[in-house]
Amino acid sequence: MELRRDVFQAIADPTRRAIIALVAAKAMTPGAIAREFNSSRQTISKHIQILTECELLGQEQQGREIYYHFNPKKLKEIADFIEPFRELWDDRFNKLEAVMKQHKTKD
Repeated sequence: MELRRDVFQAIADPTRRAIIALVAAKAMTPGAIAREFNSSRQTISKHIQILTECELLGQEQQGREIYYHFNPKKLKEIADFIEPFRELWDDRFNKLEAVMKQHKTKD
């Protein structure tokens, strides 16, 4: 049975979110990424593999080194999912603010 992960599973882990933040700033080798954490290189490699499977990270060969870079297009999938909820809560907070302003002017 083949395990398929999605971007939501990938970002559920704080270490993977930290890796995304690192690589979003600049492309990095697996060794450079691993040096930023108090985990074994094998553990970080597993996180990188998951992020790559979900296409949040892409890889590019430069000579003998592999550099991982952030794929912002894949993160848009998350933003698109969250957007309707953001709009809903913005609307609710705006209504609450209006009620509070009305109540304040009555005092």
